Parts: sequence; C-alpha cells; structure tokens
Amino acid sequence: MSTAKGNPPSPDPAAVEEMARDATAWCAMHGLVVGDRAEQRSGTVPGVGLVHAPISLLPARLPESFWSQACELAPIFNELVDRVSLDGDFLQDSLSKTRQVDDFTSRLLEIHRKMMDINKEENIRLGLHRSDYMLDSETNSLLQIEMNTISVSFPGLCSLVTKLHRVLINQYGNLLCLDSKRIPENVASQQFAEALSRAWDEFNVDSAVVMMIVQPEERNMYDQYWIVKYLKESHGVTTIRKTLSEVEAESQVLPDGTLVVDGRTVAVVYFRAGYTPNDYPSEAEWSARLLMEQSSAVKCPSISYHLVGTKKIQQELAKPNVLERFLENKEEIAKLRQCFAGLWSLDDEEIVKSAIETPDLFVLKPQREGGGNNIYGLDVRETLIRLQKEGGDALSAYILMQRIFPKASLANLVRGGVSHEALTISELGIYGAYLRNKDKVVMNDQCGYLMRTKVSSSDEGGVAAGFAVLDSLYLTDK
Repeated sequence: MSTAKGNPPSPDPAAVEEMARDATAWCAMHGLVVGDRAEQRSGTVPGVGLVHAPISLLPARLPESFWSQACELAPIFNELVDRVSLDGDFLQDSLSKTRQVDDFTSRLLEIHRKMMDINKEENIRLGLHRSDYMLDSETNSLLQIEMNTISVSFPGLCSLVTKLHRVLINQYGNLLCLDSKRIPENVASQQFAEALSRAWDEFNVDSAVVMMIVQPEERNMYDQYWIVKYLKESHGVTTIRKTLSEVEAESQVLPDGTLVVDGRTVAVVYFRAGYTPNDYPSEAEWSARLLMEQSSAVKCPSISYHLVGTKKIQQELAKPNVLERFLENKEEIAKLRQCFAGLWSLDDEEIVKSAIETPDLFVLKPQREGGGNNIYGLDVRETLIRLQKEGGDALSAYILMQRIFPKASLANLVRGGVSHEALTISELGIYGAYLRNKDKVVMNDQCGYLMRTKVSSSDEGGVAAGFAVLDSLYLTDK
C-alpha cells in the first residue's frame, strides 16, 4: 500500500494485515455485519451466518468544500421531492412514455392514478432520501448521480464505518499521519429513527407501530435492525417487520382509513423493499401496495415520492425552466443546477448519435433501482443501435447520462477477511429526512452520509449487489 488514498505514506504489508485483522474483529464486535451468502439461512434467520460487511480499510479523501456543498443541497432536494410529489399530472405526463415499455413503472403509475382519482391527500408526508454524487475530475465539480426516494440503504452500517475508521486512525496514528477529527460525524441511523419517530408522533396513536416492509430474504437485515433498535431505545416506538405478501394476508383498512396489520394499528409504513419488480412476484404484493396506499398510515415513501425518484423524473427536472415550476428561490435553483450532470431522453436524436459515436462518454440507464442495471462502454453503442432497430417506444425505457470520471486512488479493500489493494473510485451519498404535516414542515435535515468505494474498473456502485465496499470520508483542505 503506497499511499493512503492519495497522500501520506502508509504502512508496510505486515501492518496492513494487522490493521485488517483489527478492523474485521471490530466489525464482528460492533454489528458491522451482513448475512453470508454461503449460509443458506443468513437472509431469513437473524444471528445465523454473519460475515463482516465489505469495507475500505481507511477513509476516502474529499475536499471539505465539496462536502459542504453536498450537505447544503440535502434540504433543497428534500423540499423539491415534496413539491414535485404534489403535482400528479407532471408525474403522470413525464412517465407516460416510460409506462408503455416498462411494466413496473406502469403498475406504480396505476396506483398513483387511483389515488389521484379519489383525491387522496397525504397530510403527513415523510421522506428518507439519499442523493448520490461523484467528484468529476474533468470539471472538478461535484455531480449528482441520482436521487433515491425509496428504501435507501446503509444508514445503520455506514454510521459504524465512520466509528471504525476513527478507531483505526487513533490506534495506528503514528504510522498513518492522519487525524481522526477529519472524519465527519455520521449518525444516520439515529437520525432516521428520529424522523420515523416524529412521523409516529404526528400520527398520534400511542398504541400504533412502525411497519418495516422487507424482502423475504434480506442479507442486509442488520443495517435495518440498527434503526429498529434506536426507535425502541431512544423513542419507545415498536417496529414490526413484514413482507409485502404478509401484509396482503394479514392486513385490513378500516372504514376510517386506519391500517391494521396482524391486529396492530400501523402509524408509519417504512419501505425497505418494494423498489424492484422482483419484490412483486404475484398480484398479492401489488394488492398489498395498493392497500397501504389507500390507508391513512404515513408512507415512507408514498407512491408519489417513489415516482419522483425515477430516473426519468430526474432527467425531466434537469430540463431548462422545469425547476422553476416547483421552487421559487433562485439561489437554491442555481445550487441544484450546478450539481446536475448531463441528462437526456432518447428522443434527442443528436445525443443518441453522439452516444453511438463516443459511447465511453455516456451511461445508459434503464428505469430500475438496486444496482447492476446500467450500461457502459461499447455496450451503450450496441444497445442504442438495437433499440433504434426495434423502433416504437423501446427507447423510452432508458435515459442517457453524461459519464462522470472521478479520480482514481489506491485503497485497501477488505472482503471476507482478506485485504487487497486496488485502484478505486468513490461515490458520496448524502442522506436527508423530510417530514411535514399539512402546512407545517416538522423536519428538513441533512442526516449523515454513505461513502461507497469500488474498484475503478467496476462500473456499478451497489454494495448489496456485490460491486462496492462501505467507506467513510476524510476531509482535506483541497
């Protein structure tokens, strides 16, 4: 290991091995763990088949000015999501072509339309968001990759990585020449729990619970259990975990709109599933989603908030004069525009032509969440040519985005107890919490961050999908 992500000299291989052992032991002792894919029951039975989460041994460097910029954007993006969510026609119109070629988006829009038709009002609206950025080396600017509005992961585990890196820097300080105070505090899981508990307060039924919607098999369950823990210990709020199929089998909506699941009133539905078509293998899951949407429970997110997080809406919001439709403050609009990368729909023939000629400068993104879906390099050219031949609305299922080129740096990545050095790039996710009750904004905060680092030859950034490791942040002067 020749440099600690950029600058000071770093320890010899023997010291790196020792640090890696200390790091993985710390992970096991402090709950920085995931289910082991090699153990069949690790995604269904808590406490069975644990392995340390994939981590970077030392934090990734980022100039403090970009960190401040990203934090400042969080409450503006929170407000934008809320404003856009209230314009049902904008969501329906913007996604009208996408729905013709994407069944999943079509089903979500169907539920959304049903809510519009009955003038369903969400008086209490809770958003737990994450906006992801990369530092583009070509322009030296922080550019947004995407805005996530449903099931944002890792608030629990990323808080722990920050603690781990501080411990390692304090322990090996004489070798590393790093200052643990340069790692920003990260209490994302406590802040998410606080947002959920404040939504529960606004709902105002003492016996009600928070219901976390989870996948039937979830190896990242411990990330979720950190929020369950803080909800109970700090706020006295009980959480129940249910799959969509369990909701369908065990729930009813009373005439007054109250959602009752397995005999318990639900104050807040917190989705940690439901963002991918794989979560809806049958009509039962869709029926559960509609039922929850029809209820008076607070949804995190509501169907409207969910749709605002689609890639197509991100691309629409980047068009000239669209932000002005939702926000008044010119300074805030300018701050948002400054972080927008180039985004285009595929009905822009010039851009499609450019992407076929220079595919390395673009990423082709389908309307999908969850990692592993984006198209890069020569595959961009091949896919665009194929879609053009197919004709019709096939192109509407995708958007084109300017490819961001972050500067690569050496890092030690630890996975399965083994440390290896690689050339890596990092992606910064800033969490945000937004809660309002009618006209009153109860909460609009930036709350913690997720740093993900991946080998620079890997194009996808999803940790759960196996491409990246969890990291933290080391602030530099420039």
